[in-house]
Amino acid sequence: MALPLEDARKLGWMMLKSVTRFVFMFINNCVAIPSYCIYLLLLQPLRLMDSRTFWYIEGVMFKWLLAMVASWGWIAGYTVTEWGDDVRPISEEEAMVIVNHQATGDVCTLMMCLQDKGTVVRKMMWLMDHVFKYTNFGLVSLIHGDFFIRQGKAHRDKQLFYLKDHLDKFYYSRDRKWIVLFPEGGFLRKRRESSQSFAKKNNLPHLTHVTLPRLGATQVILKTLSPQQENGSLGAGDASLAETKRRGLQWVVDVTIAYPKARPMDIQSWIFGYRPPTVTHVHYRIYPVKDVPVETEQLTDWLYQRFVEKEHLLAHFYQTGAFPPPKGQQQANPREMTLDIVWLLVIQSLAFLSGYMWVSLLCNFYCWLF
Repeated sequence: MALPLEDARKLGWMMLKSVTRFVFMFINNCVAIPSYCIYLLLLQPLRLMDSRTFWYIEGVMFKWLLAMVASWGWIAGYTVTEWGDDVRPISEEEAMVIVNHQATGDVCTLMMCLQDKGTVVRKMMWLMDHVFKYTNFGLVSLIHGDFFIRQGKAHRDKQLFYLKDHLDKFYYSRDRKWIVLFPEGGFLRKRRESSQSFAKKNNLPHLTHVTLPRLGATQVILKTLSPQQENGSLGAGDASLAETKRRGLQWVVDVTIAYPKARPMDIQSWIFGYRPPTVTHVHYRIYPVKDVPVETEQLTDWLYQRFVEKEHLLAHFYQTGAFPPPKGQQQANPREMTLDIVWLLVIQSLAFLSGYMWVSLLCNFYCWLF
C-alpha cells in the first residue's frame, strides 16, 4: 500500500536528515580523532620534559572530543534536565561516580551533562566494557588512560588485578580526579532476568528498573584510591599523606539516568537523529567517601541499598514524570543543563581546520617526494 503524500514527504525528510547527520559525523570523526592523535604524537618530547603539562593539554583536547559527541545529540534536540544534589561544588575534588546502565546512550548523556562541571571531563577516567576498545573512539580512550574491563566469571579476578595495577600506574600520574563506572556490569535489558533470578535465590530485593550491582571494581577503586581508617571505612588520610600523594577520593556520586516512558536512548539515535527531541533526566546524590564501608559484606549491603534507592527513584519518575524531592523538602527543583553553542562551533571549527591542515601537509609532503 502506497504511503500518503504527506507521510512520504516526512519519511523522505527524515531519511535525508539522517543521512546528512551520518555523513557529518563520519567526517567529524575522520578529522577530530586523527588530529587528537597527531597532536599528542608531536607533543611526546613535552611528555618527557613536563608530563603534567602534557596531560593537561591532552585533557583539554579530550574534553573537546567529548563535547563534539555531546553536540550531536544537542543539535537533534536531545537535552538533559538535572535533579538532586548539585555536583559542581565538588567538581575539583576526587570522586567515584556510579551510574545505572540501560543503553549505549547513557555514555553520551554523561558526556553531555558533565561538560559544564569544571575540569571533571578533562580529569575523568572511565571504566568500560573491553568491546569499546574496538570502536572509533577506542583509540582515544586508550591514549587518555581509560580502563577496558572484560566481563565474566572466568576473567573476574584477573581483571580486578589489572584494574588495581592500572589505577596505580595512571590515575595520579595523569592527574585524574573523577572515575566513572557502571556497577551493574551490562545493559538493563540483558541482565535483568539473571539479576532477578539471583535475587530470588538469595532473598534479595526484586528490582525491575535496575539490576543488582557487582562489587569487584567498586571495592578495588575504593581500596586503591582512598586511605583506610582502622574502622574499615575510608577517610581523607593524615596531613603527611595529603602532602605526598593527594587527599584521595572524597566523594561517591550516585547518578541515576531516566528516560521518558522508560525508553532508553541508544547511540544510533544520537547518530541518525530519527528520534523526536527528548529530555533525559539525570539525578545526582552525593555521599562522603568516609561514610562508605570498604569491607566486602558491608560494602555489598551499602551498594545494594544505593540500587534499591535507584529503583524507587525510577519507579517514581516513570509514574509521575519527575524525581521525588529530597528528604525534608516539599518540592524538587530540576535544573536544565545547557551547552554553549558558540563554544561548540569553535571546537568543531578547530577540528575541521586541523584536519585540513594535516591533509595539506600530507599532500605537500607527497608532492615533495615525487
